[in-house]
This record gives sequence, C-alpha cells and structure tokens, in this order.
Amino acid sequence: MKFKAEIRVMPHEELLDPQGRTVTNNLPTIGVENVDQVRIGKFIEMTLEAKDEQEAREKIETACQKLLANRIMERYDFSLHALT
Repeated sequence: MKFKAEIRVMPHEELLDPQGRTVTNNLPTIGVENVDQVRIGKFIEMTLEAKDEQEAREKIETACQKLLANRIMERYDFSLHALT
C-alpha cells in the first residue's frame, strides 16, 4: 500500500525560537501589528510504501526520531493517509 505522511516539526515551547522572535519583531515594519509570538518549524510531506498502516507509522516514527527532528530541541507529530 502507498501512504502519504504530513509531518510537523516544531521547537519545544520552553525553548527560545530565534527565527520566530526575528519574525515577531519585524512584522510591525510591514504593517502587521499586535502579533504576540511566532514559532517557526518544518513541514515535511513524505510518500512511502508499506504493507499496512502500522508498518507505515513505524517507518515515519523511525525517520522522525533518527533524521527529521532533533528531539532535544524539537517535537514532532504526523498524520498518515492511505493513497488510492
């Protein structure tokens, strides 16, 4: 079966997000006011083959834990959809 995963990787809430802080600080210069906080992360789409949904989830977990997310500084979550 073929699956599509949508993976979101974000910095942990308790950590400083320098990119997000820079964007937050500069939004007023382009006329966007009253923004309290911006957090910047990554969005990853992945299609993969697996025998079933469980195997696809295991593959995505492995990819996230070992390559896509720095688990010391980032958290991740994903959604998985079977493709027809």
